[in-house]
Amino acid sequence: MSSIIEQATITPPPSMPILSRSELERLNASAHDTALQLLFRQCVLAVLNTGSASDDPAELFSQYSAFRVTLVPTSRGILLELKQAPARAFVDGQLIEGIREHLYAVLRDFIWMSTQLGEQDASSAVFQLLRNASLFRLDGEPGLAVCWGGHSISSAEYDYTKQVGYELGLRRLGVVTGCGPGAMKGPMKGANLGLAKQRRVPGRFIGITEPGIIAAEPPNPIVNELVVLPDIEKRLEAFVRVAHCLIIFPGGPGTAEELLYALALKMDPRNRDCQLPMILTASREQAGYFEAIDEFVRITLGEEAQSMYQIIIDAPADVARAAVAGYQAAAARRFERQEPMYYHSELVVDGELQRRFEPNHENMASLRLHRAQERFVLARELRKLFSGIVAGNIKQATVARIKQFGPFEITAEPGITAPLDRLLDSFVRQGRMKISGNYQPCYRVKPS
Repeated sequence: MSSIIEQATITPPPSMPILSRSELERLNASAHDTALQLLFRQCVLAVLNTGSASDDPAELFSQYSAFRVTLVPTSRGILLELKQAPARAFVDGQLIEGIREHLYAVLRDFIWMSTQLGEQDASSAVFQLLRNASLFRLDGEPGLAVCWGGHSISSAEYDYTKQVGYELGLRRLGVVTGCGPGAMKGPMKGANLGLAKQRRVPGRFIGITEPGIIAAEPPNPIVNELVVLPDIEKRLEAFVRVAHCLIIFPGGPGTAEELLYALALKMDPRNRDCQLPMILTASREQAGYFEAIDEFVRITLGEEAQSMYQIIIDAPADVARAAVAGYQAAAARRFERQEPMYYHSELVVDGELQRRFEPNHENMASLRLHRAQERFVLARELRKLFSGIVAGNIKQATVARIKQFGPFEITAEPGITAPLDRLLDSFVRQGRMKISGNYQPCYRVKPS
């Protein structure tokens, strides 16, 4: 069987929003934006490669260099004309339905970004994108557990994420992840079975991604509500805005970035009373991962930061019970303050967390990694550090810059350098930086 479908025309699903004439005109104008057109092509190609075992965007784009996608506005909505498309997305010549939904979710969000984003502040943009994607439910049910964790994990770790997801599903909780493989897929797969036993099918399986990362982490097949945010900062804000609790599994630099983002939020004095429970969990065999993370947090951010999460080892049902307790606490808090359950509007996201961080050599070298500042500010700087490492690992433009100019030079005070080195080395040893290929570090850490 050929690995390529020469040509296919895809029609929109019923869920695709109807566009006004002015929106169509702006969309047609944006079609001449070469950079936006290329980004859309890359995202569409990534979705068509759902299930691929590679997390190397360069390999994906070179393998399908002849792939093209064209938008065709018609009276039936916008059609997608595909040329030289991956055959894995088709069965007997027909596009798999879940992939069709994901393609049009990408199109929907690109239309919104190209026609509506404008000069809005970050929180307004996040709210409107999530609303445009129909993520908000007025009935407040079910509660949503945001699950973070690595895409490059062992089969035993994956099984543990499924066990936790199963317990979440039995308790009727929906699951939100970064939508990729590994710890982003496992909780959804487990919850799907738990929800089926409770006759709550289909469940809510929300995938939140962004254009720069989707090629390395295409949506897994279980995601039934996909939303693409414009950048990593808005993606992180979207997670915490919809979350009723956060569950974190072992992972690599992306997981560390998410943990530090949440800690920076929770340590901000303006958020001290907000309900955003955070649970770190792993199987007994992987308990050392969170021992290392916990030690890193203690040394860099202090005991206050440690108090803002709980660690539960090898107890999936206890994790799910803690998630339900978090949902109930959030519900009580929001009822008291007349806040919606579908959006955490009380949470203050500092402008520095919303500002887009460009992971280049100059910015990575300029990070303020010292403890002579407020600890939530240090958490923000550490978040940028790990965001840069994620980009250096998988984002095509950043990988190209590192090949040209060499690894990032990261400078930190001596008290931070050693635990940071230990943590990053453990990610490399455990194979948590990439799914495929030999890992070459994109960074060097040195004391200031």
